[in-house]
Amino acid sequence: MHPLPRATWRVLLLAGIAGPAFGQATLPDLVVTGQAPGSLTAPSVTEQREALEQTPAAVRFVDGEALANRYAFTLRDVLADTPGVFVQSRYGQELRLSLRGSGIARGFHLRGVEVLQDGVPVNLADGSGDFYQIDPSAVRSAAVYPGGNALAFGSSTLGGAINFVTPTARTAPEPNSLRVEGGTYGTWRLSGQASAVFGDWDALAAGSVTHSDGWRQHSRGQYEQFNANLGYRLNDRVETRFYAGTYIVRQQLPGSLTLGDALNRPQTANAAALAGNQARNIWAERFANRTSIRLDAGQVDVDSWIIHKQLYHPIFQVIDQDGLTWGIAPRWTQRYEVAGLRGELVLGGRYFAGTNDALQYVNLRGSRGALTANGVQRAQNYEAFAENRLWVLPTVALVAGAKMLRDERDYENRLSGQRFSRAYEGLNPKIGVLWQPRPAVQVFANLTRSQDVPDFSDQLQTVNGLPFWVPLQSQRAWTVEAGTRGRYEGHGWDLTLFRSTIRGQLLQYTVDPSTPASTFNAGTTVNQGVEFAGYLDLARGAVAAGDRVTLRQTWTWNDFRFRGDRQYGGNRIAGLPPHVLRTSLTYTAPDGLGFIAPALDWVPEGAWADYANTLRANAYLKLGLEAGVTVAPNLHLFLDARNLTNKRYVSDLGTLQNARAPGANTAVFYPGEGRSLYLGARMSF
Repeated sequence: MHPLPRATWRVLLLAGIAGPAFGQATLPDLVVTGQAPGSLTAPSVTEQREALEQTPAAVRFVDGEALANRYAFTLRDVLADTPGVFVQSRYGQELRLSLRGSGIARGFHLRGVEVLQDGVPVNLADGSGDFYQIDPSAVRSAAVYPGGNALAFGSSTLGGAINFVTPTARTAPEPNSLRVEGGTYGTWRLSGQASAVFGDWDALAAGSVTHSDGWRQHSRGQYEQFNANLGYRLNDRVETRFYAGTYIVRQQLPGSLTLGDALNRPQTANAAALAGNQARNIWAERFANRTSIRLDAGQVDVDSWIIHKQLYHPIFQVIDQDGLTWGIAPRWTQRYEVAGLRGELVLGGRYFAGTNDALQYVNLRGSRGALTANGVQRAQNYEAFAENRLWVLPTVALVAGAKMLRDERDYENRLSGQRFSRAYEGLNPKIGVLWQPRPAVQVFANLTRSQDVPDFSDQLQTVNGLPFWVPLQSQRAWTVEAGTRGRYEGHGWDLTLFRSTIRGQLLQYTVDPSTPASTFNAGTTVNQGVEFAGYLDLARGAVAAGDRVTLRQTWTWNDFRFRGDRQYGGNRIAGLPPHVLRTSLTYTAPDGLGFIAPALDWVPEGAWADYANTLRANAYLKLGLEAGVTVAPNLHLFLDARNLTNKRYVSDLGTLQNARAPGANTAVFYPGEGRSLYLGARMSF
């Protein structure tokens, strides 16, 4: 068969006859093109992937280059094809992220997962967090470490950690780029990147402005994100890199709805959200440094950071906060050989702390009324961790490690003069084994202990409109997992089975949709499930030499239950659907000319909204289509059509104790976005 000329491919692709890349493939190919050399402080993407693939655990890698010519509006778009990661949109860039049931019932913000940017924590010192610092258009790579698998970063929560790596001038696929995107609901984004290497110095700056009028009433939002880094190589053994970022968020909140309204009047806003002009406005700045020193025996990396955040958040009351978080984290890594056996040792520690002035006012249509709360929240964390990997056979490695922690929480009520505090301590061990029969095939198993400490949103619960301190316990869990991953002759797989036995799981229930949920420690619960991703090259050279047709499938099964609970027996824990599946069929044209692929998102059963298991969201199927084409060596066009059948569905929800209880307010559902279309162009130079 004769190859089609390039001009013909461009016409076909622009007409929508070819298909989307499986952007966030968790099993990427070994070949990486356009990769500049790495550095001590910023390893190349190839080095990052190789290091991750030696981990005896369910860890996943996302190459940001696969996102370059796609519409990635939120972190859900970055992680959509990663098994075990549940990311659902509410409105704008407001998301809920959960790994293995972390924060399963959390109806707002982030808990139970540590979000890192370039290896430095984004979370506040109490463990809570947001996603506004992570710009999807400026992600060079991402690595997902569920549970105790994130020990090498110092994390040991049930959910683990996700590390988003920004590009440097030495790792960016191209020095400079410019993107423009737009689509339905008044959505547009302008983003760009500029970088340069000059001798021992390198610098990169990336920024974006994103605006959307919103699909729902009262959901207009604008996000302004800027990230930059400056590296200096003192000599072949010493390098330092400075990071800086500023972030501005202005997001109206449409609130949650009853299930009937979410499915029948999905574009309406909650009446209380309108009456209170509810919004979330953030102004934040971030500064960080990594200094790396290569020694005769290993390498020392020292991370330090400081984050300032202002929050103006009119909801049930006006939450007005001003906080500062800072920390330092030294780590020593050494590769060694003993008795003919090779190994790698990691020793590290972290100290990070923060203080937050937390005021609340009566909400007068989004403006401050009378003062109702005035307090200061202080958090300190002391952590030490170690992990050792030893290859006892050429194809078998054993891993052992542990983390010690002491987390202190202190709250001072300036109105009453009361002061409350609590300290949490723990020792979290880990043991694992990796068998690598072939260079690209691995079988692994490990056992880890995790510990989640309540954040201030958990401990300061609203009673009669005032903050009330609740001395919650930490959440402790043992997780066992076993799995395999690999690639072989045009197909690949990533399969993990896990089971977590949890004591004191931190669960929430909604008192009122506008009020932060109340948190309690459950008894014994079990989180278990399956995480699967696979791809298969169905055909090569189907239409022209060098093309490829690839089928990809991800499946996450969540079976989270109470065990012998006095009130809920063996009911399912509310918050997440049991099954989440995504299927895509990608046609990739020769020579990187373009792609096209339909994608199907399927939730066969909706999530339970209450622990009594009397109310659940609907099941749904969503059909989408992505396509892209290279019209010149440095110019790429792409489109993303979503929810083509305009399916009405629930994208996320809060949780209740019993939806049938007298007086229960069941307005806890967030409707998913309707049919939409987005177009974009990227120019590199």
